[in-house]
Amino acid sequence: PGGTLQQRGSGAGTGGHGSSAGLGWTNTFKEYFSIFVVCCFVFTRKKLKSTSKYIYQTLFLNGENSDIKICALGEEWNLHKIYLCQSGYFSSMFSGSWKESSMNVIELEIPDQNIDVEALQVAFGSLYRDDVLINPSRVVALLAAACMLQLDGLIQQCGETMKETITAQTVCGYYNSAGTYGLDSVKKKCLEWLLNNLMTHQSVGLFKELSINLMKQLISSSNLFVLQVEMDVYTALKKWMFLQLVPSWNGSFKQVLTEADAWFAERRREFGGDGAFLESAQGSAFLPVFAHLRLQYIISDLASARIVERDALLPSEWLSSVYKQQWFAMLRAEQDNDIGPQEINKEELEGNSMRCGRKLAKDGDYCWRWTGFNFGLDLLVTYTNRYIIFKRNTLNQPCSGSVSLQPRRSIAFRLRLASFDGSGKMICSRTTGYQILTLEKDQEQIVMNLDSRLLMFPLYICCNFLYTSPEKRADSEAQLDNLEG
Repeated sequence: PGGTLQQRGSGAGTGGHGSSAGLGWTNTFKEYFSIFVVCCFVFTRKKLKSTSKYIYQTLFLNGENSDIKICALGEEWNLHKIYLCQSGYFSSMFSGSWKESSMNVIELEIPDQNIDVEALQVAFGSLYRDDVLINPSRVVALLAAACMLQLDGLIQQCGETMKETITAQTVCGYYNSAGTYGLDSVKKKCLEWLLNNLMTHQSVGLFKELSINLMKQLISSSNLFVLQVEMDVYTALKKWMFLQLVPSWNGSFKQVLTEADAWFAERRREFGGDGAFLESAQGSAFLPVFAHLRLQYIISDLASARIVERDALLPSEWLSSVYKQQWFAMLRAEQDNDIGPQEINKEELEGNSMRCGRKLAKDGDYCWRWTGFNFGLDLLVTYTNRYIIFKRNTLNQPCSGSVSLQPRRSIAFRLRLASFDGSGKMICSRTTGYQILTLEKDQEQIVMNLDSRLLMFPLYICCNFLYTSPEKRADSEAQLDNLEG
């Protein structure tokens, strides 16, 4: 019939009028057909939704036609074996030679203290519905229940929820739980969050929660976002160690440094000024953490060196060794024409590079240098018009220290940029990777041109630098050891 109507329409007039009449009928048909399809789709969706809701309400909440009762933690659930078999735990129980396979009432032993009644309620309920809304405050308990019941889908959903809700308040708990329940991706995400935010999200609660092993991982990493310089890492460790040793202290974080200095000063008086705190019975547990401080970039600044000497936390052998190392590095730069690294040595950069950073609160023009003696290389960093520029200053601008007049100097560096939201989640980032840069006197070089889409303030700039040649340093130290031998 449609063909007949189209034929009539096509011969009803001239000049294309019959054609458009047929087209109009076809469009009308298509519109009605589209409406019909949409109605069917909506009806089907509503029916599916209502069916899922009905199953959850009738079978799970009301327990109708239950063929098995699960008892745990003083509660009972009237459930169905066919639904429970979605759980690896119950599937093995019902299909194997367990005595429970023929029982109608099963008493579950719950050895994991993280599991409570509410977590079991949600875990059992997930077997009867498509979607589970996970409250971040309950995710660890639910993860524990999901792992015990071997609910892979729910475990994965818990992991995704944890990764999306990492904050200063949750990161340590999530990290520990991820280790307990084998969620390596969550553990990795927590470690990344801490590397990015340890120096900017310090708090009494966080420092009390950070374990020695976890802090050791953070301090040893070249990916730690350091603001401003290595001395700030030392100061953070001093606060952290105090809060680990005196967990009952609950003052404001602004008061922690003053309280820590007073507490360690009292310990020095008790020891009679003999020995370093880290060599005492109280402090020895923290030795592996402080051992990863890059002391060569702390003692290169006079004010910082004096504080470290006053605190007497570090073994004197550590300090004498690094003073000796830096003295010979300075002599090589001055007398042996060491112009700096000539090739990328990733192991050296990862383990021994200077770590420093800067926060740019808003867009504008900035120029700065990081404190400390850098073997005569006065490096100025400029941010302007979306460019980051390194300049080797020799004579153009005043400098408080001595400046090398060598025609060329090289540095190995990596520059990273990042923006974070209020919870510390990274919004965007960019890196140069490790590079070698050779600069002549007063030469400047653009090291990064920023895409305007990355300009989200505050903007964090973090750098790793190596000013001296690792190969020459190793050779010189070997010669020194031979002389001493």
